[in-house]
Amino acid sequence: MHTHIPPRRAPAAHTAVAVLVAAAACWGVGTVVSKQVVDDVAPLTLLPLQLAASCAFLLAVATVRREPLTWSPPVRRLAALGVLNPGLAYALGLIGLTTITASMYVLLWATEPVVILLLAALVLREHIPSALVGAVTVAVLGVLLVVFRPGAAGDAVGITLTLVSVSFCALYTVLTRRLLLDDSSLGVVLAQQAAALVFAIVLVTLVGVAGGTGWNLDGLGAATWAGAAVSGVLYYGLGFWFYVTGLRLVPASYAGAFLPLIPVFGVAAGYLVGERLAAQQWLGAAAVVAATVVIALRPGRGERRDSRLPDGSRTFGVPRRVHRPAGMLGRSRTSKRRHECE
Repeated sequence: MHTHIPPRRAPAAHTAVAVLVAAAACWGVGTVVSKQVVDDVAPLTLLPLQLAASCAFLLAVATVRREPLTWSPPVRRLAALGVLNPGLAYALGLIGLTTITASMYVLLWATEPVVILLLAALVLREHIPSALVGAVTVAVLGVLLVVFRPGAAGDAVGITLTLVSVSFCALYTVLTRRLLLDDSSLGVVLAQQAAALVFAIVLVTLVGVAGGTGWNLDGLGAATWAGAAVSGVLYYGLGFWFYVTGLRLVPASYAGAFLPLIPVFGVAAGYLVGERLAAQQWLGAAAVVAATVVIALRPGRGERRDSRLPDGSRTFGVPRRVHRPAGMLGRSRTSKRRHECE
């Protein structure tokens, strides 16, 4: 029996895989660049600098592409999520990082795909195939092998703040997927980054007024400014643009399954600056890549149980009713009665 394949599904799936892998690459490489810069810039000062570079880049791209930027109610709701991530999530993550080791920080972030799976099932009612759960489990175990270092530790406050940050990022994925309709991915990301930039500026200013380490731009050289700009464009501009583009095409659980690739790209970029991998890390990287290949070969299997109607409402598994004009409906009923009489 011939199985009908919906048009454009395969190209869309291939596009989703490509942009999600690209997002992981941008976040992994952007992390390495940020590590080179954060030694010279206070974390809360670096965040608005990176977001400013990201917004300038996205605005330039939108101008070149002549893409109209709207400020409709759906875009405003999506923009508010920018305060959640990267605004509040990364601010809490930076604060938590000051009281825990870098190894513990990365290990805690390895739980993000798992949190996304849980939230996608609970909030979006996505069906999570067992094969996807297994692949994500293998990928997370691979991440643990890649990033684990002896002596990973931290206090309860730092661990709690980091886990809250992870939860906010996972919630961002799920809520963005829920609210995305027909709005441009570029426009949505630009609106979110602008909201995050305003939040970051207010935050660092309030911290400075309260006597903490606020704005500290003294003595920054050209290389530091360039590193902040490059890391901002990579991590926030391109990374989020690619990710939201992929999130439009596939379920949130499937998109989140590509996040374990981030540390793999990170250690690969670290290799270029002199870092070397142990045998355990090579094994973990291989496990992550293998699991991601399995996930990429199963596009769209985590379909949502509910479907979205043109007005944005959801059917939650109820078959969509086809509405016919009254005249068509009347003719159909008349024809049926005529057939019964005959």
